[in-house]
Amino acid sequence: MSHHFTKVVELMATLRAENGCPWDRKQTHESLKPYLLEEAYEVLETIDQQNTLKLQEELGDVLLQVLFHSQIAAEAESFTIEDVLDTLATKLIRRHPHVFGSGDQASGVTTSEHVLSQWEEIKRAEREAAGAKQSALDGVPKILPALLRAYQTQARAARVGFDWPHNAAGLEQIFGKVAEEVDELKGALAQVNADPAPNRPDEQADIEAELGDILFSLVNLARFVKVNPEEALRRATNRFTDRFHLVEAQATEQGRTLTDMTLAEMDALWEEAKRQLEPPTPNTPPHMDTRTL
Repeated sequence: MSHHFTKVVELMATLRAENGCPWDRKQTHESLKPYLLEEAYEVLETIDQQNTLKLQEELGDVLLQVLFHSQIAAEAESFTIEDVLDTLATKLIRRHPHVFGSGDQASGVTTSEHVLSQWEEIKRAEREAAGAKQSALDGVPKILPALLRAYQTQARAARVGFDWPHNAAGLEQIFGKVAEEVDELKGALAQVNADPAPNRPDEQADIEAELGDILFSLVNLARFVKVNPEEALRRATNRFTDRFHLVEAQATEQGRTLTDMTLAEMDALWEEAKRQLEPPTPNTPPHMDTRTL
């Protein structure tokens, strides 16, 4: 390991030592879970901001979480950071025979689509060798955000042919499915409105199910047009937040608050905010590679 990496590993061990930091010493794999997720999302936000210097810092925070978990495991004599790196190196070599292999292994893979297909085949063989139960949906963590999990699940089902036709007719079928699910939600809501005893648990469950079907269908649409729905929704939420902040600022400039305004007045400020904050064209489309380690 490099001098810098060795130094931070030693610093982490010191923080966990008997005379180290009380907070660091009491942490466990379980207690650190929220921090790993938080740091990963902060990296995404920094990438959106195109702040390279900040990205460097945030990536360091993610690495800290890896070192933290590895140190805890080393203390329990489970594994060390060296084991983590060795396992990763072995996996990268095994999953990229077209780069690190020789002969036939190093030929025939010329596109990213070929790489993805080979990657999944290697993963399938690994699971088979380990005696794991085989499913086309293997490899999609249940802990993923729901929108991203839906995307990954659909992508894996599509790889075995369970998918809409990838042509104009298929796109129309997806739009039809979205409309069908919207109509079913309208029907569920109408049933609730007609019920003399509102808020029955079974009716609310029907509404939730129908709304879930709409979202799942929209994920299918996003996948079909090669858009990552998680990223698309995140960007849309960011746009809403920026515009809303500007609406609040405009109201303050007028010596008013939003609660003092009519909806029409707020709508006027909203349209002005939209005009001032035209979303920039992203450097890269929010498409995602569905390959996972």
